[in-house]
Amino acid sequence: MDPLKNKIPSDVNTIHLIAVCGTGMAALAVMLKDLGFQVSGSDQNVYPPMSTFLTDHGIAIAEGFRPAYLDACPDLVIVGNAVSRDNPEAMRLSELGLNYCSMPQAVNHFLARDKKALVITGTHGKTTTASLLAWILFHAGRDPSFIIGGILKNFKSNHRLGQGDFVVIEGDEYDTAFFDKGPKFLHYRPHTAVLTSVEFDHADIFADLNHVIRTFDRLLSGLPDTCRVFAFDGDPNVATLTNTRPDLVKTYGYGPDALWRPGIERREGHWTIFDIFRAGKLFGTFRTRLPGRHNRLNTLAAVAVADRIGLTAPEIAAGLATFTGIRRRQEIRGVKRDITVIDDFAHHPTAVLETIAAIRSQYPAGRLIAVFEPRTNTSMRNVFQKKYATVFDQADIICIRTPSMRHKVPADQRLSSENLVADLVRRKKAARHFDDTETIISYLTDIAAADDVILIMSNGGFDNIHARLLDQL
Repeated sequence: MDPLKNKIPSDVNTIHLIAVCGTGMAALAVMLKDLGFQVSGSDQNVYPPMSTFLTDHGIAIAEGFRPAYLDACPDLVIVGNAVSRDNPEAMRLSELGLNYCSMPQAVNHFLARDKKALVITGTHGKTTTASLLAWILFHAGRDPSFIIGGILKNFKSNHRLGQGDFVVIEGDEYDTAFFDKGPKFLHYRPHTAVLTSVEFDHADIFADLNHVIRTFDRLLSGLPDTCRVFAFDGDPNVATLTNTRPDLVKTYGYGPDALWRPGIERREGHWTIFDIFRAGKLFGTFRTRLPGRHNRLNTLAAVAVADRIGLTAPEIAAGLATFTGIRRRQEIRGVKRDITVIDDFAHHPTAVLETIAAIRSQYPAGRLIAVFEPRTNTSMRNVFQKKYATVFDQADIICIRTPSMRHKVPADQRLSSENLVADLVRRKKAARHFDDTETIISYLTDIAAADDVILIMSNGGFDNIHARLLDQL
């Protein structure tokens, strides 16, 4: 493809999105339509909920990838990062010499260009921190825009076009497009940023942890002098990146030298109440429905950003108390026979560990049954084979699904669910592996009892296990 055509022309009316049914691409398509552009899209995976979401917003979806979809010669083609170089539409795009760009280029140009970008980055906690911040700003009357990788329950959406000065962006380290293998977050010019954590993930694009660290170093090295980064002080990899940048970085966390620190917490039902200190002085007392240590850190980061851009402690507290959560983040899908079924996106070992701990703190009485589907390019690999065996200790019963797409991983690199279960049993845990979802549902239906909590963790649909299990219960 001609690199000179990788640009957004000044006069755009018609826009076509290749791989439009991805969560972020669909949100972008709707935002562009709301901005007044004529929008079309294509994808080979056209099914609810994203197909319905797009159709409800008046965006026609062409099924499959076909060269003819570009014969109308749209002014701009946005190429999703799921699109490969040999995609029929990508090849036709090159033949026609059309202008094209990536999703983050489009977000930066059409959404963030005239706003102050608040960019949330890191291996963990991006979606929750960005969602908290977006809602706090909205509740305080700042009318923010945002594009985030999860559905905010308060908005029933993962995006919003506001008239205010700020846009909240989830800054992803994943690669941008087949013609731009750099991370998405390099396309943004943050007014303020957050760095939550740095761990090895995305084994399909990163060679090792050092590769990940170098990528985040590129981000920090390219930030404008006026930017400030709030970084978690409890991550050694974050410290490696930030210790030499005292003018750029301010810290948050539990360390004695952190600028922003949480105080002692207490529980009142499903509420967590805790003080927050800034530079050793009480900033305010806050209430949240989000359980777990990791969510207090996410809250701390959002509060720090909100303070920097001028919100008061009472404004922040009022927003935080009315935040109702994010789809697929510790989301209660239903309660049957006094058995609670919870859905969560956790897939990295650290996320699994923190999620289980959070749910255990919220439901201390009954048994906690953890159901895990390794589905990401990293979790289906054996890079965390031994690590996974150490993160389920607070669960009473553990069900491990054999990866359903393991054929995508070379045989010598695959995670073994059988070996994982054997390691868990050696740790005196009640663990079993399952080759299919139907057997898991049958097993859970037989063993679950009143007051049990079934925590289902996967970054995918998991064969609609949540609804099917609730039906069986």
